[in-house]
Amino acid sequence: MSDRLFIFDTTLRDGEQVPGCQLNTVEKIEVAKALQELGVDIIEAGFPISSPGDFESVVEISKAVTWPTICALTRAVQKDIDVAAESLKYAKKGRIHTGIGTSYFHIHHKLNSTPDAILERAVEAVKYAKKYVEDVEFYAEDAGRTENEYLAKVVEAVIKAGATVVNIPDTTGYCLPHEFGEKIKYLVENVNGVHKAVISTHCHNDLGMATANTISGIMNGARQAEVTINGIGERAGNTSLEEVVMILKSRYQVLGIETGVNTKNIYHTSRLVSTLMNMPVQPNKAVVGRNAFAHSSGIHQDGVLKFRENYEIMDPADVGINESSILLTARSGRAALKHRLEIMGFELTKEKLEEVYEQFLKLADKKKDIRDDDIALLVGDATRQEHRIKLDFLQVVTGKSLTPMAIVKLNIAGESFEASSSGNGPVDAAIKAVKQIIHRQVTIEEFLVQAITRGSDDIGKVHMQIDYNDSIFHGFGAHTDIVTASVEAFLDAINKLPVVHEAV
Repeated sequence: MSDRLFIFDTTLRDGEQVPGCQLNTVEKIEVAKALQELGVDIIEAGFPISSPGDFESVVEISKAVTWPTICALTRAVQKDIDVAAESLKYAKKGRIHTGIGTSYFHIHHKLNSTPDAILERAVEAVKYAKKYVEDVEFYAEDAGRTENEYLAKVVEAVIKAGATVVNIPDTTGYCLPHEFGEKIKYLVENVNGVHKAVISTHCHNDLGMATANTISGIMNGARQAEVTINGIGERAGNTSLEEVVMILKSRYQVLGIETGVNTKNIYHTSRLVSTLMNMPVQPNKAVVGRNAFAHSSGIHQDGVLKFRENYEIMDPADVGINESSILLTARSGRAALKHRLEIMGFELTKEKLEEVYEQFLKLADKKKDIRDDDIALLVGDATRQEHRIKLDFLQVVTGKSLTPMAIVKLNIAGESFEASSSGNGPVDAAIKAVKQIIHRQVTIEEFLVQAITRGSDDIGKVHMQIDYNDSIFHGFGAHTDIVTASVEAFLDAINKLPVVHEAV
């Protein structure tokens, strides 16, 4: 059996079914090109019969990408298949993905049918799709709750009808990992002609087992995994691409299975999808979350600084992240503080470090966020405090027919600086004005807004993540005016830079 796993990405189909995460065609093309650079084998571009927009997206994505297979979803309905085939006319390699429910629930309570009639419809759909394309994938919806004997009968029939891939979805996220693995194994061992098709997994995360089920399926013979970036998807989401790929990479000696994914593009693709779909990645998300490679516990920090593999089973560089983060909190130990002081240019004796560490713990108990300025003050370098940038004045003019304008006044070490700028919106205008003063080449990597209270006079909390010289700095701001909160968050991050001011 091949040790190569095909990665089938359904971010643009199943992932886009998340409420509020719909993309336009231009945005879908941008994601599709990123998926191509990432190295996915198959891109499920949409469900063409569902809307003119989905049809157009499949057409344009087919034109835009070169080597990945472009897949279009259908029901086991001839009209669906006709429309899917038309949408794939420009695809270099096209695949029709057709199927029908096979569980007792779907057959009797959704389709009002019988097992024999469903089997007949499945075969007819595959044969009809085969008239248009050679590559036909069949999905047995709710296979996770389908009896194995009947599922094997359906799989055998659709392979005989010409299916090149057979998708075994755990549509409701119901299976336990050993159950799903045994289901795949049963098909591999009991379906005549199973070697003529690739068995695929498509697992949902309703009970938090999507990735575990997918890996179990792969270990038992599946050689295609259907996944999404950041694990987005219907209800609780789908199997996460980054988790499956990095499990196989990290545990290659045990599993012996490869993918064609360029893992160094994972983080970039994750951020792109998060931004375009306006769906923040949870901080503790495996592989791509903000805290995935962050360490705040003193025991962990000491271990990572001595030897990274003590607490990191993956190199952050392998997924496109520059380096691990050592965060200073009340739980940090001497090793982490010493490490940060050395980065800042301070070399302390053992006695002085102990003195500073005691002061640090007292400060950390009072402050959630320990800045370099705070540390500098602890070692007696008051010059850092003079460089602190504060917002003295902010005025924004905006409106439906007006170009947004912002005037900003900053207090830097007791000296006042002023600048004005226009922008695509009030926040953009204000940030540009600040940049005119601080003269720092920084890039905003993440910009998140949350409401702390309820009502029209909500206090808005802004989290901003900036990149400066390939290092990441975080800033936070809170205000009833979201523009002010945004500027405060930006300045909070700027104040954490090693050198915070080079004004005109």
